[in-house]
Amino acid sequence: MLRTLLIRAAFFLLPFVAFFLWREAARRSGRPMGSTPWTWLIAAGATLAALSLVVSAMFPIGPHTGTYVPAHVRADGSIARGYFVPRGEGPRR
Repeated sequence: MLRTLLIRAAFFLLPFVAFFLWREAARRSGRPMGSTPWTWLIAAGATLAALSLVVSAMFPIGPHTGTYVPAHVRADGSIARGYFVPRGEGPRR
């Protein structure tokens, strides 16, 4: 979960990093710079983060294909973790 959150935060911060690197390069070359376009940077970051959510929903990564068998309590009282079963096979117990 933390990894997913950090990836989304990186997508959100990407326009800010790109703008500030570009602004620093422009300042060193002597070009005058205006004020920071905070609204545009926030909108661009939010758009990138939203697109990353859409893409990750459309193209899941990992072995999560098949049928999900949720966690359950066994007859002896132990808890079995949830897992994925390939299509066409029944759940393992």
